[in-house]
Amino acid sequence: MEPAEQLSELVSAEGRNRKAVLCQRCGSRVLQPGTALFSRRQLFLPSMRKKPALSDGSNPDGDLLQEHWLVENMFIFENVGFTKDVGNIKFLVCADCEIGPIGWHCLDDKNSFYVALERVSHE
Repeated sequence: MEPAEQLSELVSAEGRNRKAVLCQRCGSRVLQPGTALFSRRQLFLPSMRKKPALSDGSNPDGDLLQEHWLVENMFIFENVGFTKDVGNIKFLVCADCEIGPIGWHCLDDKNSFYVALERVSHE
């Protein structure tokens, strides 16, 4: 997703986010700087759309994304919403404008919330 020099601007030496993570659409702050770890994990996220369309159970188009911010506690988020369960997955959306998914959470792992770098902006 990001060239190496751009990725180094986003990820600190400790592997944390250097910048705030924002919604691409409305600019709402999702995470404060230093609150998430950079993670490479291949995850499928449906195409970006409003929240009601994400939880209708259909097989949506989407992207296989690999670069994410890993958040280990849902209370670390400044602003995030969740879809209804889709199997054992909840997708993360912006709580203000409800666009998403910006991330992914498996109900089997209570301490892993992934926010895709390609689906957010940084400031």
